[in-house]
Amino acid sequence: MPPAIFGRFAILCAILRQVHLILHITVFTNELRSIGPSVFFVDQLSAGIPLLRKLHGNHVIFYCHFPDKLLAKKGGIIKSLYRAPFNWLESWSTGCSDTIVVNSNFTKTIFAAAFPSLSYRKPGVVYPCVDTQAKASVEEIKPLWDNKKVLLSINRFEKKKDVALAVKAFAGLSAQERKNVRLVIAGGYDPRVAENLSTYTELCELADSLELKHATAKTLITAQRIPNDIDVLFLHSVPNAFKTTLLSTSRLLVYTPLHEHFGIVPLEAMLAETPVLAANEGGPTETVVDGETGWLRDVTKVEDWTEVMRIALLDGAGEKQLRMMGQRGRKRVVSLFSKEKMAETLEAHILHMYNKPRPPIMPFAAMLFVVASMGGLAALAMLLAMKQIAFLGDT
Repeated sequence: MPPAIFGRFAILCAILRQVHLILHITVFTNELRSIGPSVFFVDQLSAGIPLLRKLHGNHVIFYCHFPDKLLAKKGGIIKSLYRAPFNWLESWSTGCSDTIVVNSNFTKTIFAAAFPSLSYRKPGVVYPCVDTQAKASVEEIKPLWDNKKVLLSINRFEKKKDVALAVKAFAGLSAQERKNVRLVIAGGYDPRVAENLSTYTELCELADSLELKHATAKTLITAQRIPNDIDVLFLHSVPNAFKTTLLSTSRLLVYTPLHEHFGIVPLEAMLAETPVLAANEGGPTETVVDGETGWLRDVTKVEDWTEVMRIALLDGAGEKQLRMMGQRGRKRVVSLFSKEKMAETLEAHILHMYNKPRPPIMPFAAMLFVVASMGGLAALAMLLAMKQIAFLGDT
């Protein structure tokens, strides 16, 4: 089963892949019996939980990063009708898990609003983690440009990430303030994804309209060869080692998404002892401490973001403030967002799970009907795809 069919039916394909996996390890092979797990940890996609419980019987903990129904709200009436059974399936199957945890208190409030039928379920919070042992010494990492102060933005090239805010705030600095300063915009980019391409194009056009010279690089070597007069540098899909260098040698991470579910990049920045400027709503409010490890600002007030950039670029006392913020940020990440802390919190929820009554699931026959319905939708999707191929062939 492919990830999508002509760019559509992604959720159907994902569910069918999960169902196929569950059937493969529980019915068609003895893989699961040979492992003998005591608990199942299901991440993000809940559709297969009832089937897993029926076929194996063990307890299930479900980790919700964000309700899928809210990630696919755009579309007209046809899209709404298409999504209706999947939204119902998500709500019901999520409720079949023995314990539900979410990745932040912000997601917890969103979960409650998205699934009113599950109001009796109170999800716990298990924060994602970063590898606190993997950080190289800052002294060992050399800046990419010796004569540049770097303001860094790391996000996928998607409109909802609002990277345009970083460009506008940077343009708010005077020409003198921007001297020997570079805004680096790095992130996931795939030219085959229409949104990636359109967002990148719009950012380039925005930079042009603000009279900011910009360039694009895809490798470390080409990035180092960028002319000194480039104000904004776009980096497409940088590898981890490159990202580590950027995080460790930047003055400030500018993290622009509003209503971010959690946000792992601010943790990576604080681990690298780089202060963070982020939106004062969503997940970053639980990781960044305003005035201590960075700044939290209103995304509608571009001038406030510019002012923080101005502070981060100050020499002397400004550098001392950044250094202290960086040290506090790293200490916060190590104490609250390490692998060890996540494992400890997760284990506590798992142990508590065994002291609660298990939620009921519908009869097996009804479940088979749901699975068969998914198969029917898959067949319909394949039929439509075949017709489209035939149409394209005729034309």
